[in-house]
Amino acid sequence: MVAAGHWKDYGLGFDPDVATFAAYRRHSERPEVRIEKRPALRLKQGAFALFNEHGLVLKRGHDLANVLAPLERRLMRLVG
Repeated sequence: MVAAGHWKDYGLGFDPDVATFAAYRRHSERPEVRIEKRPALRLKQGAFALFNEHGLVLKRGHDLANVLAPLERRLMRLVG
């Protein structure tokens, strides 16, 4: 979505217990979305989580494709 122009910047963060991808509309704001992978949660609620800019969990799961489904809907456009 950076190449499509929806996001202007992104950042990666790595800690011993979590890996984070954050996407920004502008570099001076909070991230619009944040995707986290926590391997410790892989047997419980899923290793992947999608958060909005306010920190609310939008989706959790074991499969990254299913967690990213709300973001992919934005890219889909009706062509007439």
